[in-house]
Amino acid sequence: MKYLYSLFSCLILLASPAFAQTLDWEDYDPPSTLVVPENPVTRAKFPFVDIHSHQYRMGPSDLDRLAGQMDEMNMAIMVNLSGRGGERLKEMAGDIRDGHPNRFVLFTNLDWNNVDVPGWQERTVQQLVTDFKNGAKGLKVFKGLGLSNKDSKGNRVAVDDPRLDPVWAKCGELGIPVLIHSADPQPFWEPHDNQNERWLELKTHSRRKRGDDNPAPWEQIIGEQHNMFKKHPNTQFVAAHLGWLGNDLGRLGRTMDEIPNMNVGIAAVIAELGRQPRMAKRFFEKYQDRILFGKDSYQVHEFPTYFRVLESDDEYFPYYKRYHAFWRMYGLDLSDEVLKKVYYKNALRLIPGLDASLFPE
Repeated sequence: MKYLYSLFSCLILLASPAFAQTLDWEDYDPPSTLVVPENPVTRAKFPFVDIHSHQYRMGPSDLDRLAGQMDEMNMAIMVNLSGRGGERLKEMAGDIRDGHPNRFVLFTNLDWNNVDVPGWQERTVQQLVTDFKNGAKGLKVFKGLGLSNKDSKGNRVAVDDPRLDPVWAKCGELGIPVLIHSADPQPFWEPHDNQNERWLELKTHSRRKRGDDNPAPWEQIIGEQHNMFKKHPNTQFVAAHLGWLGNDLGRLGRTMDEIPNMNVGIAAVIAELGRQPRMAKRFFEKYQDRILFGKDSYQVHEFPTYFRVLESDDEYFPYYKRYHAFWRMYGLDLSDEVLKKVYYKNALRLIPGLDASLFPE
């Protein structure tokens, strides 16, 4: 009887609030106990072009600071996709010529609103031509096209709206690429429940959640992008973020087979590649001439994860933003020839005027 009483007392004590488990499951993030070889990569094996960066301060001192950081990680050229166009682009291009003329590249941006207003096409195409003359080496299209841009009547401007065709055609004539971000990850359109792989991200960043009518289904927006690519075979397009098909490389490959002028960037989707190293390696080997390196947010401490996924054969190492990916990464161990194409050769082919002397043969 005395033993039963002591056992009962212990059970009550363990069940009391002082001993209750208070850890929320989304905070559960223990370090791995797995003991495997670790080969962190802090500097890229070859000089590389970051085709997906956003810089809003590019004065002389900013360029000096960035160039120093780039040297440390072996970044030869940075492409600033936020050139903004007009006088601001002209000013930034001037600072680049005066300070680091071979290290920085500008893409321009255009306004996709009010496309139904008379004269919009002519004015927009002329702006593109002027920005090109002032130093722009490409056009960056933000995700507002297809999501938030509207005509003067309040209607959504679709990515493949025929009123935009003269712009895409002019890019082809000028020989400059179009890097375009359409939609967002597909789970943002799905129910926010325990079946959604991006549950934690949507919990911590609730404004990213969408519905089928906000403003259109995901498949529709992605389909508009692919349709636009097909309509303009003489223009080279780069679908940012693997076109949000990094979780289905089979489908992405079939799409690229259908659209020869479609290239892809890996910015902000290295977590998709790092969790499927064998499939991803086969994809890189097959489409090695059409994949470009990019990072998106310029956080120096995050680049090594990209290098490690692409270059090493390490296993089960952490991603740098847990709310993006609670899973671990594996290295693809890409060959030198594939790495060279992803790091710089494909960018040299697509973007006019890059300094090839910064790179090995």
